[in-house]
Amino acid sequence: MGDDDARAKRIRPEEEPRRQELPPNGADLISPSPTREGARTQAVSRRWRPLWRATPLNLQVDYGLCWRWQDAKVDVPATTKILAGHAGPGRRFVLLGLNIPNRADTVDGWLRSRALTGLREIRLSYSSAGALPPSALRFAATLRVAKFGYCHFPNEVATSLKFPHLRELSLFEVTVSEEVLHSLLSGCYVLEILLLERNAGFARLRISSPTLRSIGFSGPWEGEGSEATKFQELVVEDAPRLERLLPLHPDRGPATIVGLLSAAISKLEFGTTAFQEMIALSMGTSMETVKVLALESLGPNLDSVVDFLKCFPCVEKLYIKRLKNVRTYNLLDPTECLELHLKKVVVNDCRGMGPDVDFIKFFVLNAKVLKEMYLGVVPSCNDKWMANQRRLLQLDNKASPGARFAFDNRAAGDSHPQNLER
Repeated sequence: MGDDDARAKRIRPEEEPRRQELPPNGADLISPSPTREGARTQAVSRRWRPLWRATPLNLQVDYGLCWRWQDAKVDVPATTKILAGHAGPGRRFVLLGLNIPNRADTVDGWLRSRALTGLREIRLSYSSAGALPPSALRFAATLRVAKFGYCHFPNEVATSLKFPHLRELSLFEVTVSEEVLHSLLSGCYVLEILLLERNAGFARLRISSPTLRSIGFSGPWEGEGSEATKFQELVVEDAPRLERLLPLHPDRGPATIVGLLSAAISKLEFGTTAFQEMIALSMGTSMETVKVLALESLGPNLDSVVDFLKCFPCVEKLYIKRLKNVRTYNLLDPTECLELHLKKVVVNDCRGMGPDVDFIKFFVLNAKVLKEMYLGVVPSCNDKWMANQRRLLQLDNKASPGARFAFDNRAAGDSHPQNLER
C-alpha cells in the first residue's frame, strides 16, 4: 500500500468535508470580517474567541436600522464593551454619531482605546457641529484614509501633525483655519485624494503636492455660515500628478460632477494660468495630466471653454452645464485637446435653441477623436424634435466619423441613454 493510500485510510469520512472547506493556502477569513460577524463566531465556538479578539478591528457605530435618523440612538454600552474587550490592532473605525449622551467625553474615551491602536481608516461625522476630539488625530502615523464631518478642527494639535501613509482625506462641513489646513496638507506626504466640501474658516487654498491625483471641492451653501470665512479661491501651484479636478455643487453629493466656478469660487489658478469668472486672465501653465474636467457658470461662453481646453490639453472627458455663444475654430491655431484627446462630452440643460445648437455644433464639427456625446435636454425628446436637432447640429458632417450622440431628458452624467446613435 502506498503512502497516499495509507494516509487516505487514516482520514475518517466525517473529517473529509472539513478539509474541503478550509481556505486555500491557509488564507485568513476572519480578519477581514465585520465586527458583527466576528462576534457571532464567538457564539459558535469558544475556541474562536481568542482568535477574533486578536484580529484587526473593523468597527462601525451608526444609527443602524432606524427609520428616521433624528430618532436614532447609538448603542453606547455595546460599543464600549467591544473596544474594552478587544486586544488586537485597529483597522477601521466609523462613527456616525447621533444622540450620544455626553458626546464629547464618550467619543474621546472610545478614540483613546487601545483596541484602535494602529488604526488605518477613520470616519467621524457628528449629526451637529462640535469640536473634533484631539484624540481622533492620535492615529496620524498609521492612517491611510481619514474622513471628518460636521466638526471644528483643533488648531492646537493639527499644525504639528505628520501623516506619512495618508492617501485619502475628506473634510465635509468642517470649520478649519487657512493656516491649519495648509499645515495639515503639508504633513500628508503620499496624499492622492483630497475632498473638501462645504467647509468654512478659510478663503484661499494653495495646492502643492507631488502625489495628489484628485481634488474635489466646493464652497458652503448660499446663506450657510454667513459669519464664517468662505472658500473663494483655489490655487494649484504644483501638482505634477493631478488627473481629476472635480468641483462639487454645494447641494449635491461628491459623485456629481458639476460646477467648476460656482458662486463660492471666484478665482482659479494653475501655476501661471489664472481664470476669473470663467475668463482667462493669463495663460502660461499647461496641465497635461488632467483627464476629466467639469465646467459650470451662469453662462460660460465658448471662448472660455476653449481656453480651459488649452490649459488642460489632454482632457478626455468634458462635462458642461449651461451654454452661451459660438466660436469659429482657427485651423491655424488648433487646440490639442480637440485634435488628439477629447473622447467624451456631456452637456446638461440643453434647450435646443440657437445658442445651445451653436455651442454643441462646435464640438461636433471640431472634436476629431470624439466617441460619445450625451445631451441632457429640457424638453421631451420625441422623434420629430431629435430629427430637427440632428439637422441643426450637422451630425452628418461630424469631425469624428465614429462618434455617437444621445439625447436624453434625464441628467446626462455618466448614464447611457437608450437612444445612442451614430
